[in-house]
Amino acid sequence: MRLIIATAQIPGRPAPILIDEETVAAMQPGSVIVDLAAESGGNCTLTRPDEIITAHDVRIIGPTNLPSAVATNASQLFSGNIRALLEHLIRSDGQLNLDREDPITGALLANQLPALTPALVA
Repeated sequence: MRLIIATAQIPGRPAPILIDEETVAAMQPGSVIVDLAAESGGNCTLTRPDEIITAHDVRIIGPTNLPSAVATNASQLFSGNIRALLEHLIRSDGQLNLDREDPITGALLANQLPALTPALVA
């Protein structure tokens, strides 16, 4: 599979055509074009705003507001990772579990923890 991410735009003007239908037809089957210039016409002649189409066995994706969607997904991913880390660090009784031998927890801990009481360190 080949991936092309097209982003060329000129403020106030239609996006320049960088990929014509002949080029799409010559691409390896299963390739993907993500045309981030779809809102201003697209860098590919076959791009359709806010649609995913298949032409000549090539998938062409034309999102018009990808940056706003990415921010939401990135926030969800980050918050999910933080939740999973906290679930890993906090025992079922609510106590902090700082096991230096655990590969995840051990990587988070500094070599010396003088401020922590021995009861907190497993």
